[in-house]
Amino acid sequence: MKTIALLSSACAIAAAAGLSYVAFAQLPAAPFPAENPPTEAKRVLGKILFWDEQLSSDGTMACATCHLPFRGGVDGRRVRQAGVDLLLNTPDDVFASPGVVRQAASGDYLRDPVFGLAPQVTDRSSMSMINSAYAPELFWDGRARSAFIDPETGVTAIVAGGALENQAVGPVLSAKEMAHDARTWAQATSRLAGSRPLALATDHTPDVAAALQSNPTYPLLFAAAFGDDQITAQRIAFALATYQRSLVSDQTPWDRFQAGDTAALTAAQVRGSQAFVASRCNDCHTAPQFTDFTYRNIGLRPVAEDRGRQNVTNNINDRGKFKVPSLRNVTLRQTLMHNGMFTNLGQVMGFYARAPGAPQQFPDNRDPIMPQINLPPQAATDIQAFLASLTDPRVANSQFPFDRMTLYSQRQEDRPTSVGGGVIGSGSILPTMVAVTPPAVGNADFKLGLDRALGGATAFLLVSSTEPVNGRLVADQVFGPFTAQGSGAGQGYATAWLPIPADPTLAGSVKYYQWRVSDPLAAGGQSFSNAVRVTFFCPTGGCPTTCVADVVGIGGTVGADGAVTGDDFIAFINAFSQGNTVADVVKIGGESGKDGLVSGDDFNAFINAFANSCQ
Repeated sequence: MKTIALLSSACAIAAAAGLSYVAFAQLPAAPFPAENPPTEAKRVLGKILFWDEQLSSDGTMACATCHLPFRGGVDGRRVRQAGVDLLLNTPDDVFASPGVVRQAASGDYLRDPVFGLAPQVTDRSSMSMINSAYAPELFWDGRARSAFIDPETGVTAIVAGGALENQAVGPVLSAKEMAHDARTWAQATSRLAGSRPLALATDHTPDVAAALQSNPTYPLLFAAAFGDDQITAQRIAFALATYQRSLVSDQTPWDRFQAGDTAALTAAQVRGSQAFVASRCNDCHTAPQFTDFTYRNIGLRPVAEDRGRQNVTNNINDRGKFKVPSLRNVTLRQTLMHNGMFTNLGQVMGFYARAPGAPQQFPDNRDPIMPQINLPPQAATDIQAFLASLTDPRVANSQFPFDRMTLYSQRQEDRPTSVGGGVIGSGSILPTMVAVTPPAVGNADFKLGLDRALGGATAFLLVSSTEPVNGRLVADQVFGPFTAQGSGAGQGYATAWLPIPADPTLAGSVKYYQWRVSDPLAAGGQSFSNAVRVTFFCPTGGCPTTCVADVVGIGGTVGADGAVTGDDFIAFINAFSQGNTVADVVKIGGESGKDGLVSGDDFNAFINAFANSCQ
């Protein structure tokens, strides 16, 4: 593995963002593997992929969903799940990140024995991706190793230094984090190839907007980064890793103080830095990264709940050990420890100090340093002040390179919203509507689910343009029948696929949906789910259009805009000559739709539509 001083490129990128590069940083230059050298085209592609929910199977999860820069690189959500005892609200509960609703290989919803049709929850809290370039291994247990093997070919693509690449490929196929069951890389890459980049995210950052202006499709973005438009697992990993290696938070008050700015730290922070060393915190959280990258068992919970590092090494001496996290930007995090059990640094200090009322420390394989840590009350207060000096203001304020976009999942106005109602069914259980996929105009994968119904029952999906009356919809349209999978009260579930037409006039329109279930024990022999309100919205870049001659927006911007202009003609001709899928406007034979191929049928369909202005 080699190391490069990226000062010139960092300065150029910062200047383009209207910022200045500060040369007082104490961290060394971010290392990168020789097999994946950094380029700006690769970095910005990685950033686009990191923030694109379309990387998931159903359009609901991006890497950024669980790794928000302004939260210190971790998840801003904190969801409880039952621990090994399978009971909620007990001491072994884990607080971690919600992922996707479980889905079968077909994409139909599949009732999970633990989570039902609620979003599944990860087994551990998320770790920060900021400064992850320095870690020789990644994840709490270090299972993302240094050598990177291409998951599609089985060939070693990086001999050493590829932990970030290894980390990047895991969630994409994880049925709990981003994927349906048995998802393949062919499915993941095909989905990307046919998706408008960041169509679900708004507030595109300047560097991303500029990249999309020049290369408005994923094939073009991959060609700019890698020389041709092939989309592969290895290239996805290389791009994501390149972006994450640019996320180095080295402009903190502590960095300034170390560079000679004696006013950078307060008196309490100076005392805290001294207490940090005196209390032996620095034995594990070693400057300047504020981690020594080792694995330790601090006695947080019994080993039986999570063996940690032992699961990777099969070494009994590693039982209960987890990676020592960096303390840079720690004050921005709302979830602390591998199981998320603490929400603030005061709780952490109390645990290390063995303060009255603090959780006990479990002795099995506990690191011998733990009994030696001494945190008097005043020292703990000063240490917390010191830890605040490790926050990079660019991270806290979402400034480049830690700037952010707004995800679909963060825009409540675009998400389906429950409006209540419903009729209780068997077992005194109210059937539940599952409405999580984006109601974006043109989304062929929009679907609604039914959960907690009577297993084996017949169900219908009701659609109305008006709100429910007395908890029930007066249907304008009915879909079905569907047979609820499962057996017994509250165990029934179903999936309704409702492709949204590529009709720009749908934007802003509202529909209400509700499930009706045949149930002999419900009032009137029918139970009803809660109703949801769905507001259809245009993807970023404009609504798609049914006119095959409308391929780009005015000025050549990505996405159709409802107008047929010379920009569409130029974009099509350029794309057709390059064999780019922007020119894929019909299927072979001229059939409506796209097939991923660029042929003479596409050319003829475009020319005819353009000549007639789509009339």
